[in-house]
Amino acid sequence: MPLTMHIDPTLRALADQTRLRIMRLLAHMELAVGELAQVLGQSQPRVSRHVRILCDAGLAERRKEGSWVFLKTAIRESAVPPLGAATARLLAVAERDDPGFAARCGEDRRHLAAIRAARETTAASYFARHAAEWDSIRSLHSPDAPVEDALLSALGPALGTLLDIGTGTGRMAELLSARASHVTAFDKSPEMLRIARARLQHLPAAQVDLVQGDFTALPLADASFDTVLFHQVLHYAQAPELVLAEAARVLRPGGRIAVVDFAAHDREELRSTHAHARLGFTDEQMLALFSDVGLSAEVPLALPGKPLTVKIWIGRRHAPASAAALALHLSSDEAPLP
Repeated sequence: MPLTMHIDPTLRALADQTRLRIMRLLAHMELAVGELAQVLGQSQPRVSRHVRILCDAGLAERRKEGSWVFLKTAIRESAVPPLGAATARLLAVAERDDPGFAARCGEDRRHLAAIRAARETTAASYFARHAAEWDSIRSLHSPDAPVEDALLSALGPALGTLLDIGTGTGRMAELLSARASHVTAFDKSPEMLRIARARLQHLPAAQVDLVQGDFTALPLADASFDTVLFHQVLHYAQAPELVLAEAARVLRPGGRIAVVDFAAHDREELRSTHAHARLGFTDEQMLALFSDVGLSAEVPLALPGKPLTVKIWIGRRHAPASAAALALHLSSDEAPLP
């Protein structure tokens, strides 16, 4: 985000209905330029020109990923610089108080939801077709053993209550069950959950729950898990920021979110062949995603492989200081000097 903004380019950038619509869409999530073109019903070159104007004015930021370009807002109501925060508030008020603009923005979000629903249907069909062979497909991109050994070492022996989001065949839930007081294996695919259920049936029934649902709207209570795991899952998320926000919602103070996924790469064919929505992640991206949901990132671990490198990112939600610890801290601060 730029540290300063100037009024003239800001006002010029906003003096266009299409760019106003783009900014309202970006207020909700990061979007690919191709998605914006579909929603707006305009050619991608034309939308790219609008994107360039918004980025030059400091209102939006681009991020290239393979052959795709993603766009996110560079202004928020609570952020700096003050002109950016004021601009974000102005756009929100405009949608609230201008009925015509509000109707257009609502229609844009409905179009976007339809586009994303179609992509999710395609992904769901892919998982249903390949559920029985999922473990072998996943291992084509990177070997399982070194990644799993590194994850076990990074997480340590006590996981508390564990939520395995995108459990797939239940492989990781089974592997980590001995270290967890309780495991919730979560997946959107009923086919995957049927396989996971068979895999986990040897565990005590009171120790394991299998839950079906969408990882952008977890049907789970706030602050109910000590450890949340995404094992080769987040690259399927159309909006990883929303998925991590949900995971953070169900995480207890002092808990951890572990993301095992690919480092950023350029294997474009994984989008079409294996339904990947994202071509891995950079450390900077993951740090920003963690920070946005209130997590402190630990030093990431890289596991180079052929053809792809896997990384383990862990973010922790710090527990608030206890009343006794706070009292001790205050008393030591107020102690007289010797």
